Amino acid sequence: MDQEEQEIFVSEEQIPTEKETPAIQDNLDALTATEPKKKNSLRKSILTYLHDFVYLLAVVLLLFLLCFRVVVVSGPSMMDTLEDGDYLLLLGSIFYDDYERGDIIVASKDSFRNGEPIVKRVIATEGQTVNIDFVTGVVYVDGVPLQEDYVRTPTNLYEGVDFPLVVEENHIFVMGDNRNDSKDSRSPEIGQVDLREVLGKAIFLIFPGEDESEERNFDRIGVID
Repeated sequence: MDQEEQEIFVSEEQIPTEKETPAIQDNLDALTATEPKKKNSLRKSILTYLHDFVYLLAVVLLLFLLCFRVVVVSGPSMMDTLEDGDYLLLLGSIFYDDYERGDIIVASKDSFRNGEPIVKRVIATEGQTVNIDFVTGVVYVDGVPLQEDYVRTPTNLYEGVDFPLVVEENHIFVMGDNRNDSKDSRSPEIGQVDLREVLGKAIFLIFPGEDESEERNFDRIGVID
């Protein structure tokens, strides 16, 4: 057998036989089927992640709605601590109801402007005695004069409630920091605030309103004292 015949013979050996052809076809079919399976698996994984993300987002939003809320300050009663138009983040009363003197809270009284939210500072809590000297503008709690560095003006405005008074159980006594331009617990329209009427404690200033010069001081953004 010369070289040419040998090459032809070798080439013929490489040609698949009838028995080998189905096996090769099966391998081709298997390879072809693998690609759609990979795509389906990837699609399934993406859908699973999206499903889990949507549920996680729903849980986070629910917790946020239960724990926090956003309110906007309306009016000058809390100047200079807060400005008209300030956006505040509240810690909801569901998770925080142990209010202390100095806390800034938001409440809703049906007796005042049909329940419009009001932003005030806690001055006294249940069982404490509040007295006000409207001549000197000094506020007393349990006979001790308060050191109120946060007030804009002394407490000279009498609004109809007589003092001294004892704060009722499950109530708080509140006033605005701008004492001579604030409707608060000194007025019979508001009076002492039932804890059930408190929406929450203001903990963070999210976005500042315009001050008296109609400018926004973004340095004020942050935790509320």
